[in-house]
Amino acid sequence: MKEIYFAGGCFWGVEHFFKGVDGVADATPGYANGRTENPTYKEVYTDTTGFAETVRVRYNPARVDLTFLTRLFFTVTDPLTLNRQGHDEGTRYRSGVFYTSEEDRPVLEAVFKEVADKLGVPLVTELEPLRNFYPAEEYHQNYLDKNPEGYCHLPLKTFAYLRLYQDARLYLGEETDTVARMANLAALIAKKMHFFWTGFYRVIDNQLVLGPFQGTAACFRIGFGKGVCGTAWKERRTIVVPNVEEFPGHIACSSESKSEIVVPVFHADGDVTAVLDIDDNQYATFDTVDAAWLELLAALV
Repeated sequence: MKEIYFAGGCFWGVEHFFKGVDGVADATPGYANGRTENPTYKEVYTDTTGFAETVRVRYNPARVDLTFLTRLFFTVTDPLTLNRQGHDEGTRYRSGVFYTSEEDRPVLEAVFKEVADKLGVPLVTELEPLRNFYPAEEYHQNYLDKNPEGYCHLPLKTFAYLRLYQDARLYLGEETDTVARMANLAALIAKKMHFFWTGFYRVIDNQLVLGPFQGTAACFRIGFGKGVCGTAWKERRTIVVPNVEEFPGHIACSSESKSEIVVPVFHADGDVTAVLDIDDNQYATFDTVDAAWLELLAALV
């Protein structure tokens, strides 16, 4: 077993999230990298001890690797907000990744760089060696299991996406046909998340051509740089559209579509080979949480 320490705001939700990750043996909430010994929650809450609410994650590296765990960590934290996550504010709620083995640092630095490059700005999330860690009081352990209606700063859809991702990775398995993988992934997303339209457009002869999908009849072809799909292809980035009527050049394949997210699918050589297109019949359905998880799902193709 190996271990890594994640500080991501209130430790109740972070613990509950990582307990659900395949390959994680246990997740323990506690206090890390402070200036005193054996702190209590009341002491840490004063923001005078230097401790951060942190979760120790013990995992089996044969089943889940550090790169993936750290990418998951960044799906449940805001790396650009200093000393705050969600509604929780204070130095005890700062975000950070603390490691116990120097061999882990290059792996962590690579993920930090990946996230910073994508966001285009430096991260405020700390990356430091673990100096100390004290498990939190018993009533904090497995808090959301004991209190299912208890406070959690993580959006509920985060947990739904985690289950979806793990189901999809297992279900797609070693299938080598890309279209077959697209077909079942579209079906899994539609069933689990209940979006209005979920599907893929494949890059063929410099056009996006309709691929496997779930939902109403859709446009057959979309040009490079046209509409949300063509723009995501051209700009090689995920595009979130709260209101499709406000997107310049929007292509209305269905009048029922109100909001949309489009995620590029990349080949190993870096070329965009398809896009994952998801529409909903409600406004402002999608946000950065959806973007982070759908990018992970699109990578399974």
